[in-house]
Amino acid sequence: MKHLFRPFRPQIVKEEKVNEEEYKSIVHPVVVSASRSTDIPAFYSKWFINRLKAGYSVWVNPFNQKRQLVKFDKTRLVVFWSKNPKPLIRILPEIDKLEINYYFQFTLNDYEAEGLEPNVPDLADRINTFRELSNRIGKGKVIWRFDPMILTKDLSISGLIKKVKKIGDMLHNYTNKLVFSFADIAAYRKVQINLRKAKIEYLDFDEEKMKELASELSMLNKGWDLELATCAESVSLEEFGIKHNKCIDDDLIAELFSNDKQLMEFIGRDQNTLSLFSEKTQKKKGLKDKGQRKLCGCINSKDIGQYNTCKHLCVYCYANNSANVVHKNSSRHHEVGESII
Repeated sequence: MKHLFRPFRPQIVKEEKVNEEEYKSIVHPVVVSASRSTDIPAFYSKWFINRLKAGYSVWVNPFNQKRQLVKFDKTRLVVFWSKNPKPLIRILPEIDKLEINYYFQFTLNDYEAEGLEPNVPDLADRINTFRELSNRIGKGKVIWRFDPMILTKDLSISGLIKKVKKIGDMLHNYTNKLVFSFADIAAYRKVQINLRKAKIEYLDFDEEKMKELASELSMLNKGWDLELATCAESVSLEEFGIKHNKCIDDDLIAELFSNDKQLMEFIGRDQNTLSLFSEKTQKKKGLKDKGQRKLCGCINSKDIGQYNTCKHLCVYCYANNSANVVHKNSSRHHEVGESII
């Protein structure tokens, strides 16, 4: 019996009409985040392209359950966050046809032995996906994240560095940047509970341990020559050549997409004098995303993800309450629905 290959075809082919009067809140984001709250590329890529083609999606506020209409008529950039963007790769031509820009924050950790990321693909598969994506869209558009850095009774700084080295030796020619953060477990009670249930004895990072890891990482990077940056960390690691990061980054946007007039207007860059090294290039004020943590350097965007929907079920994740809630919500998902759940 022959198995016929069936290429992906989005079910929605034209913009839908929507009754905007039903929504008290309507936004028209220039930059869309997809997503800090769940892994859209891994689990909801078909839904995502269907919503782009429909011209809108609906985001549900997790605190008050109010529905917000998100219209894509002004969207010029999507920043994807993922631990497995492989399902999205075959859909990228559909996004290209819509002439929407994108780049990826690709989290690629190695916690296989520790069981911290139970549902991500094998490390070798993820490395191959990273390389495939980089070769397709360019290494400047694929940022490697080892995030978060976690210490346990059985995983020391030396052990973490060995893990980073193993991956970095295979990825450094496929990206320009490595972003990392230190697990802030004390700030999330549900994460503490999940780690205890999994019988993982975690250890907190103090500044001394942070600088020890940064020093080791800086030594590794002499062979890679990547830009190193921390995500939403207060500690200064500049002595090790490590910067504070902006994951949704106006400087990177200007570097990658300078030909997009609307996008350049949004970030306040003059195309006639646009140069990351020019004194004439002025940065637009008020771009910082006020909805993020104080230490977050990201510029303004609209996140369209939903909590309690990521099926990776990483033990340290702050975005899921429990596996049961995730399974229940995932069962409600429909590829042509307005919202993820």
